[in-house]
Amino acid sequence: MQPAAGRDSPAARSWEWTIMPANLTLDSLKTAFDAGEIDTVLVVFPDMQGRLMGKRFHAGFFLDGGHEETHCCNYLLALDMEMNTVPGYRSAGWEQGYGDYVMRPDLSTLRRLPWLPGTAMVICDLLDHHTHDEVAVSPRAILKRQIARARDMGFDAMMATELEFYLFDNSYESLRGGIAGLVPSSGYNEDYHIFQTTREEDVMRAVRNQLYGAGIPIECTKGEADAGQIEVNYRYSDALDTADNHTIIKQGVKEIAWSRGKSVTFMAKYDTAKAGSAAHVHQSLFQGGQSAFHDPEGDHGMSATMKHFLAGQLAGADQMMVFLAPYVNSYKRFCTGLFAPTKAVWSCDNRTAGFRVCGEGTGGVRVECRIPGADANPYLACAALLAAGLEGIERKLELEPEIRGDLYRAQSVREVPKTLREAAERLKTSDLYRRAFGDDVVDHYHHAAEWEIAETDRVVTDHDLRRLLERA
Repeated sequence: MQPAAGRDSPAARSWEWTIMPANLTLDSLKTAFDAGEIDTVLVVFPDMQGRLMGKRFHAGFFLDGGHEETHCCNYLLALDMEMNTVPGYRSAGWEQGYGDYVMRPDLSTLRRLPWLPGTAMVICDLLDHHTHDEVAVSPRAILKRQIARARDMGFDAMMATELEFYLFDNSYESLRGGIAGLVPSSGYNEDYHIFQTTREEDVMRAVRNQLYGAGIPIECTKGEADAGQIEVNYRYSDALDTADNHTIIKQGVKEIAWSRGKSVTFMAKYDTAKAGSAAHVHQSLFQGGQSAFHDPEGDHGMSATMKHFLAGQLAGADQMMVFLAPYVNSYKRFCTGLFAPTKAVWSCDNRTAGFRVCGEGTGGVRVECRIPGADANPYLACAALLAAGLEGIERKLELEPEIRGDLYRAQSVREVPKTLREAAERLKTSDLYRRAFGDDVVDHYHHAAEWEIAETDRVVTDHDLRRLLERA
């Protein structure tokens, strides 16, 4: 799909679309370039926070050799959310001179972006400037290694994410002077509520159609569990494609909302009284095109492979939390009664469990991890879950009994860590992830968590002022 020509102010813009092929090859990109349909190629990669970083290439230069590689500063995997140069990373720093990484386009990801006129995008892998090996701490490389591990064991890792966010009537520009006065796009809880979501169709129709036009198989959008909260669902795929699609969806939703004078947030918890936003991860392993998780004779239709996989994730749940919930704010989502789990246990079709078995008794039986927030980097979350599950299969871990009922009230069971500080300590001492990811990766992301904790401890907040300005 391609937006019609002509653009006015972002607040007033209204684009229509015509159907055009989404996925591109170099040959079809050249045809589109020669026809004047595409003039810009975004050459990007996911950073530690899951944001897309990179450059805008003129399509002519990209076709003339730019598709082979380009370069970026290696500090892009050693920054915090505010782009501060964080000291203490071994991979990049002032001591090493902040050199370059090589960005190598993965041409299988080349696609049109219908919401940006005349624009295509390609996702890159990051390589060491000297050895041309993939950068170990790169999120995409971390996931690719676990996918390769699964394939060596005879499995194809299949995943899907459900991505939630809040839509506001405020523009991003209007919020730069202060965050007070956020106005959700609807007035009350809109979970499955058609009239409420009709009010958001100016944005959400564009989101569905334009992401579909970018080659992402969007299934549906729906209202979620609070005012202005929305969920996007798209078809499951192999784990790498799922992480790529998830990242493009976040980018597209932000840009499409911005183009209409709106804003969105993927924060795990933007308001104390409101439901948090999740990124539930559905997972299964396939062999020969068939689910390796399904056994019609097994309990709940679960195969021995699935039971071992789930047992591994339960055993590693406390150690993977930095990859599922990377910020101090992430842990404010885990509260009773707002559909975010507080217990890292499993249960069938139970939304109070951290690990929910869906599709029991059918060929679609799978594990849904409900712990990740919408703020998680999908490459890291998928890699962490896959690593723990594969460990369970390798060790043939026995699955603990199902726990049923209201798990918010369950006593003496495994809990989701309550703070990033606790999660960081569990990662630091994790033998599981030091084996699966390597010491360099664990130390890198432990350092990132420690920096987030230190910055939150350091900064004076509005909450501090409200509580203490007069009373202290």
